Amino acid sequence: MERKRVVVVGAGFAGLTVAKRMADGGHEVILLEKRAIFGGKCSSWQDEVGDSIESGLHVFFGAYEEIYDLMREVGIYENILWKEHVLTYTLNAGERFEFRTMRAPSPMHLLPAVFKNHYFTWAEKMTLSKALLPILFGNEAYFARCDALSYQQWHRNWGIADRMLSKMFLPMTLALKFLPPEEISARVVLDVAGLFLRQNGASRMGFLKGSPGDTFTGPLLRHLEGKGVTIRGNAGVRRLHTGPQRQLMAVELENGEMIQGDEFILALPVHKLNQLVPAVWQDEPYFQNLRQFEGVPVISVQLWLDRQISHIDNVLFNPDGIIPVYADMGNTTPHYHNSGNSRFQFVVAPARDLMHLSEEEIVQQVWADVCRTFPKTTPGARITKSTVVKIQQSVYWPKPGLDALRPSQASPIHNLSIAGGYTRQRFYDSMEGAVQSGNRAAAATLARLAGEAVSVSPTPRQVRVLQATPGD
Repeated sequence: MERKRVVVVGAGFAGLTVAKRMADGGHEVILLEKRAIFGGKCSSWQDEVGDSIESGLHVFFGAYEEIYDLMREVGIYENILWKEHVLTYTLNAGERFEFRTMRAPSPMHLLPAVFKNHYFTWAEKMTLSKALLPILFGNEAYFARCDALSYQQWHRNWGIADRMLSKMFLPMTLALKFLPPEEISARVVLDVAGLFLRQNGASRMGFLKGSPGDTFTGPLLRHLEGKGVTIRGNAGVRRLHTGPQRQLMAVELENGEMIQGDEFILALPVHKLNQLVPAVWQDEPYFQNLRQFEGVPVISVQLWLDRQISHIDNVLFNPDGIIPVYADMGNTTPHYHNSGNSRFQFVVAPARDLMHLSEEEIVQQVWADVCRTFPKTTPGARITKSTVVKIQQSVYWPKPGLDALRPSQASPIHNLSIAGGYTRQRFYDSMEGAVQSGNRAAAATLARLAGEAVSVSPTPRQVRVLQATPGD
């Protein structure tokens, strides 16, 4: 195969994966990133005193596959620290409940989750049990139909107890997509829940032993440099330049520099991609549908404490308040050891009505939730440091009806592929989804270079306009 010049725009996990696969294929690769910091949604940086600040809470699941293949190739898989296989819910007034599994074939491995959980009544658990059949054994056609419903609608259609919705599934949907159950497609929740229920170990969670920059992105960037990839930070793209056949000829950087290439992969958040689509492509259903995608706001808060508060080394869920998923990183992550004291990382969601608040106001609300959740260990405790990271558009919003519009990585432009969690793959906008999308974008590009046909979706007949959904 003739060596081509491949331009990759965006250095999140999707773009980093694409760059590696194209370099592995023997091509010249130029990787462009708008910021000086690499890693996208999973980035980290150091503040003025040397503490690592992360863009969010980054958790690995046992169900992931392709991201682990990538990590093994780079030699960094051992940077994951796996935690005890238990889902722990923390509630107001210090209440707790857990879901545990055992080593047994599916679905027998779920028996401890049923018999050892005493928070929900047997009547409530029985309302869920009748809905397990479609979750466990539903086929693709069934899940596709469920995309027309919000998870809340699906949940109530099956008669599952509302207390299970508010205490169990609310923090799950907020952890998945930073959205409440009434605003997220049922398909997303059923896909993830089904995977966790079918595979023993799929819901086990792990953390990097340090910051993503030190233990994932940094080593991967050095690996790419060793393979000859040109990596450029502070290289945001402001315009795409097309040729007479509508093919992409060059990208223009914000400083006016033109970067030409033979093949292009745009690994950008969907709102950034939509801003770049040139007028000559606007009539393509592929790009028309992408205009219906939008990002979800999220806030990440870190708190350093003067004492140990949680005494828990794992991910924690909370249905009460604005901290649906969090972890005491002082316990989970050795490089974040805080002299034995707690160092929390919180996902604050839903964040739509909180984005206008000051950092101080957000920290006060988070700390109030912490005090309600840990009433025995917080009296007298003091916050020694805090950080707040606001992201206006993070993961894409999977509204009911949107899944059919998720595009293939191969685009209708013959020398362009796209990568990102909103493209078609099994794991949506997760770290695994980003890597899967990157692998598929690279595979589509390599197939086209080899003269092979690739599938592009949606087709012209699939263009749709979504109707309003709850929360719109």
